[in-house]
This record gives sequence, C-alpha cells and structure tokens, in this order.
Amino acid sequence: MPLKIHYRKIELPFQYPFSISGGRTKTHQPSLLVAIQLGNYIGYGEAPAITYYDVTVEQMIAVIEEKRVLLEKFAFTDPERYWHYLHHLLPDHPFLVCAFDIAGWDLFGKMENKLLYSLWETKWEKTPLTDYTIGIDTIDRMVEKMKAKPWPVYKIKLGTTDDIAIVEKLREHTNAVFRVDANAGWTLEEALLKIPLLKKLGIEFIEQPLAKDNWEGMKVLYAQSELPLLADESCVFESDIEKCYQHFHGINIKLTKCSGITPARRMIEKARALGMKVMMGSMNECSVGSAAIANFLPQLDYVDMDGPLLLTEDIAKGIVFHFGEISITGNSGLGVVLV
Repeated sequence: MPLKIHYRKIELPFQYPFSISGGRTKTHQPSLLVAIQLGNYIGYGEAPAITYYDVTVEQMIAVIEEKRVLLEKFAFTDPERYWHYLHHLLPDHPFLVCAFDIAGWDLFGKMENKLLYSLWETKWEKTPLTDYTIGIDTIDRMVEKMKAKPWPVYKIKLGTTDDIAIVEKLREHTNAVFRVDANAGWTLEEALLKIPLLKKLGIEFIEQPLAKDNWEGMKVLYAQSELPLLADESCVFESDIEKCYQHFHGINIKLTKCSGITPARRMIEKARALGMKVMMGSMNECSVGSAAIANFLPQLDYVDMDGPLLLTEDIAKGIVFHFGEISITGNSGLGVVLV
C-alpha cells in the first residue's frame, strides 16, 4: 500500500521575543508539519525552520514536491528502514528527514498501539524535569520572565557582557536549579573567568561555552572547568560524538539537527558507551516535536523541551507539563493528537 504525504506550514508566536547570543531574536517559530498516511493510520512529524542553519519552511516544501513520487512510493514496514531510505533520498536535508522520521515512528506506534517509549522497552520512571528557558533581555526583563513562570529548573541564555550580573540578579529571586547556555558566545578566556564565578552562583552545568569548532579551546576548558560542559552546536550528527569525547562531559541531542529519532537512539548508545551524560534539547517545537522528545525521557539525564511553554499557541495536545514534570496522555505513537 503506498504512502500519502500531507504537509502544512505553521507559525506560532512566542510569549516573549526569544533572543540568544549573537543578537539573534525571533518573535514567531515557523515550522513544517508533515503527515504520512498508510490506510487508516496517520503519523505526524515536525521540523522547525532555523535561520542560522539556512533552513526555511518554503525550502522544505519545495523538496517535498520535487521528491513526492519517491517519498510516496516507499513500502513502509518499520521506521528505521524508512529513515535509511529518507537519509539516502534527502542527504542534504536533515531537518526534513527528521520530520518524516518522527512521522514514521508515530505511524508505527499507532499501528502497534503502543507509545514509543514502550516500543523501545523503556519504563516511565526516573524521568528528568524539563527546564524553562529565560532568553537574553535586559536584566529586569529576565527577572520578570522568571518570576512570571515559577519553575524548578531554568536554562539561562548568556553570551553578553553582563553575564555574571544577570545570574546574580536572577539568583536573588529563586533557589531553583540554574543551567547556562552560552550558545557558543564565549572565548576561552571569558569561559575560564566566568565559570568559577558561575559555580559560586549554583549553576548545574554549562552548555556550549565556545565556538562549535574551537576544539583546542574546549580541550583546555575541559581540563580546567569546575562545572560540567555539554556540547550542543559541536554535536550535531552521530559522527560528532567521538569528537566531543574528552572535550565535553556530555552532549545535547537535537532531533531536528541530527535528522530524527532513529539516529538519536544510536547517539544515546554511543554517548553512554563513552561515559558521557545525555541531554535532549528543544528547537522551540510545538507539542508534535516535543512529544518525540518526551518519549526519550526515560533514557536522558537532562531535558530541555519547553517549546510549548514558550509559545502562546499550539496545534496538538497530549503532553502535560506540571512544574517541570512531563506526562503523556495519549496511548500510542507520539501520544499527541492535533487540535
């Protein structure tokens, strides 16, 4: 039975303008929602468009139309085989491969009438709390955002000249766990100066302190850092994990960047074999992409899946947030339904 491909563009507004280091700010998150239909079953997937990776929704739609015949002729039996087909069909489009890979897993889970974490034979226990991200802004506005959302774990975006002052001021208002994401915004000298000060302020770990290709700097920082260091921009694909070993203490996997659920499962296995911590992160997905992350929770040390909390609208339901704790209300596939 052939597959049928459907898609649509979604563009959901942020509650606050979302800013990270390098002066990058956005007010809406454009994403591509895809659906693959096999008989009476439909699987959904999502790929957010990220400008600093030169990926747009329009570009992904153009690729779908160009490859539609080949995308729909695939004889779907299992999602891993589907990912390999997509990986070779669309080698230059990992974001789009991710969207279809998520949809393939959602479809397969619905056909098997199981949630993904159950298909993977993991138990819903010892699941980490998700953080809530405080984007770069004036110090007063960052305090306002934090106080407006009482939460047990915050990720604080840094990479400014006021980094220490920001954290000091935020710390005055809460004893919550703080994580810092510099988004490659520091030099080695800045990192060596700031990390000891941040440790005194109760920071749990630092995400991507240096430029993604500054391996020599990371080797020095890894040897001297008083806080754990997690790779984000430096760890995109499976092949990056070995590079990150002994440069970072852990990795942050982004489903969209690595090309989906299928390679992410292998990345976790590789990282664990090297004794590295594993985090999975958000690219501001709505509840469709966030549900894919949620099914990995039993396998993770840390998670950042606050996309639906940062957006003021959503297109799906089934993921429930309760003061950092996550639950899935659906009973098959990703566990979400469109609204």
